[in-house]
Amino acid sequence: MTVCAIATTTAPFTIAADGSYAARLAGDGEARYPERWTLAGPEPYAVPLPLAQPEEADSEVLPLADGRVLIHRRVAERHAFALLYPTGGGSAASGPRTGELPLGAVGPEGEDGTEVRVRLLPPSPDGRGAFALAVGARVSTVWRITGGGFGPERVALVPGRCSGGVWLDRTGRLLALDRELDGRTKAVAVDLGRGGEVTALLQIAEASDDRLLLADPDSGLLLIGSDAPGEPRIGWGVLGSSLPVRFPECLRGAVATPFAVQPGQALMPETCAVALRLEDGGLGLWRPADRRVFRLPAPVGWLGGTGLWTREGRLHLPYATADVPCGLMTLGMPSAPTPPVRLDPPPPPSAPPAAPAAPRPIPLQQAPLR
Repeated sequence: MTVCAIATTTAPFTIAADGSYAARLAGDGEARYPERWTLAGPEPYAVPLPLAQPEEADSEVLPLADGRVLIHRRVAERHAFALLYPTGGGSAASGPRTGELPLGAVGPEGEDGTEVRVRLLPPSPDGRGAFALAVGARVSTVWRITGGGFGPERVALVPGRCSGGVWLDRTGRLLALDRELDGRTKAVAVDLGRGGEVTALLQIAEASDDRLLLADPDSGLLLIGSDAPGEPRIGWGVLGSSLPVRFPECLRGAVATPFAVQPGQALMPETCAVALRLEDGGLGLWRPADRRVFRLPAPVGWLGGTGLWTREGRLHLPYATADVPCGLMTLGMPSAPTPPVRLDPPPPPSAPPAAPAAPRPIPLQQAPLR
C-alpha cells in the first residue's frame, strides 16, 4: 500500500516566510557550517557563517526576516539556541566573521517528566518569531525562541504527541499540529495568543488519521493527508467551508509531499498552485481546478525539495552544484494543455474498476477555529 509522504522535520534548506532569506547547513563530514542565502535581490548570493567549531549533522538552522539565522544545537543533554549573523571583521580571503548571540536552552525532559525530542517549527509568518516543538511521551510543548522575551518561553502545552506544524494566519498566532492521542492522529489548532488554547481542526471520519500538510491563509486552502477514503490519500479543503474534503483522483496513490502553495489568491482556493515533491525526487505542479498533475524536471542539485511561490504565480526552487553554489530556478504553472499525469500505475485491463469506499467527510466547518 502506498502512503502519503509527510514531512515531520525541518527541511535541510529553510526559506523565511517572506522569501527574503534562506538558511542551510553547508559542507559535509566534519566541516559543516551554517550558510545564509539572500533571495531578495536580482541574484541570490550566499554568506557562510562558520564558527570556531564545526556544526553537528543534527543541528538545525532557520532564517529570520532581519537577516539573522537561528541555530538549534544539542549541547550535552540540553537543546541550545543562538542567533548567528555576519560581522564586519574578517579578511578578503576568509570573508566576514560570524557573530553569535546565545539565547538559552531547553532541558532534556518535558512537562510529563519524559525525555523530549526538540525540533524547530517552520518560520513564523511575521518574520520575527521563531518557535520550537518539544515532544514528550504524553505532552508536547511549544516554545517561543525569538519574538518575545529573551530566551526560550513556553507558550503552549498540548496533551499528546505532536508532529507537523503549519501556520494558519499571517501573524504567527494560530499554529496547526498533528496530535496523536488515544491511538489516532488528528490535526488541532493551537492559539498562541490565548495561552495555547487547543481546538479541533480536522475530523474527517471518527476512525481516520487526519494530518494537515500545508495551508494558505489568504485563500483558506488546506492540503490534507488522510486515510478516511480507505487508503492514505492527499486531499484538499477550505478552512471554514461547509463543503467536505475532496480527494482528487489525479493524486490517488501519490507518494508525494506538498511543500509550497501560491499565496494571494483571496477567496479562490481552486486557483492556488501547489508544488509537490514526488517520490522519485521529481517535481509535480497541481491546482485543484485543473484536476491534473504536471510533472516537470527539477533542477540538478535541488535543495531538500523546497521552494517558494510568489503571489504572481512564479515558483522559485533553490539549488546548489559545483558550478553554481547558490542558484535559484524560476518557473510557473504550464498553460498549454498537456495530457494529465497519473502518479499511480493504472489497473490491469481485466480488473473491474473499484467502487469508491470513502466515507462522507465531516465538513471543516464543524470544527472551526475560535
